[in-house]
Amino acid sequence: MAESKIAIVTGGNRGIGFEVCRQLTKLGFLVILTARDAIKGLAAAKEIAKSTGLYVDFFKVDVTLQADIDGLKKHLISKYGRVDVLINNAGILPDNPNPGIFSHPSIFETSIDVIDSAIRTNVYGSILMCQAVVPLMKSNNYGRIVNVSSTMGQLSTIDGGTPGYRISKVALNAVTRVVAGDLEGTNILCNSVSPGWVRTAMGGADANRSAEEGAKEIVSFATLADGGPNGGFFRDGVQIEW
Repeated sequence: MAESKIAIVTGGNRGIGFEVCRQLTKLGFLVILTARDAIKGLAAAKEIAKSTGLYVDFFKVDVTLQADIDGLKKHLISKYGRVDVLINNAGILPDNPNPGIFSHPSIFETSIDVIDSAIRTNVYGSILMCQAVVPLMKSNNYGRIVNVSSTMGQLSTIDGGTPGYRISKVALNAVTRVVAGDLEGTNILCNSVSPGWVRTAMGGADANRSAEEGAKEIVSFATLADGGPNGGFFRDGVQIEW
């Protein structure tokens, strides 16, 4: 039997991240589910393992903490020796005090601390994860990086409201372009994917997609064949404008 590919999913304890972990596990990946809450993360990993009958690893990671990411890298090197897939899913929507309720506060009503918190998690966290795992991908000449983005950060159509989240997702798309450019000529592909409006704690009950539907396209980009797209922004399988 071929050796399982190793996939890391940040923010994997609930919502889209949890469903991505479940789908990748069912496809035969050895998934490392990470979350900043150890109790919730471990429970999620056990739940997926129980439902699939397959092993799911858990490692506590707050993507804003360099020490946590350094610990994860040491774990990867000592236990697996490589990484094949990174899903930068961990993200927050700090603009709205009530989860699941999109109140679209104005930039004039939003503190810099709120915007900063969005950028630290949604942007810097993804950069730190890439810095940790790309060297391991390079050593194996294989890698797939998916940055979970949003059309709320689509610069060509962006408008007002929810500035922390919007600005952070625009910046995350820039990270995708920079990472893809620096990896040009390797077999490591990096793309942004918008899962759409998904029924999660963040998206709320009125969203038009299930977590399973939202995760499906992310998984498709985690499993791209060699020579697939690199440095693009996608929704519903179609490349969209930045």
